Amino acid sequence: QVQLVESGGGLVQPGGSLRLSCAASGRIFSTDVMAWYRQAPGKQRDLVAQLTAGGLTTYADSVKGRFTISRDNAKNTVYLQMNSLKPENTAVYYCKLTSFRGSYWGQGTQVTVSS
Repeated sequence: QVQLVESGGGLVQPGGSLRLSCAASGRIFSTDVMAWYRQAPGKQRDLVAQLTAGGLTTYADSVKGRFTISRDNAKNTVYLQMNSLKPENTAVYYCKLTSFRGSYWGQGTQVTVSS
């Protein structure tokens, strides 16, 4: 089994920054694909950023140049650095791990961007 625990969410003013963390435990492999998704109230869950084991990154168009995904394999942790935050970035952010065994989700962490 795999467990994912997100942290780092909170309330931030527009233009501010946050760094989300996702700590993975259980049967983790360096080949697993890690990603961040978000879901705003009344909306579907959408991909924010993805990072493959080979270092290939994918970002939603709306966050390119502002968000950065990274991973520390030694700590089994993936990060999402979010800069220049906007009110429309308010959502619950979820970590996802995808491997040959299946997909796993964390419980989510709330990010609220408001003055």
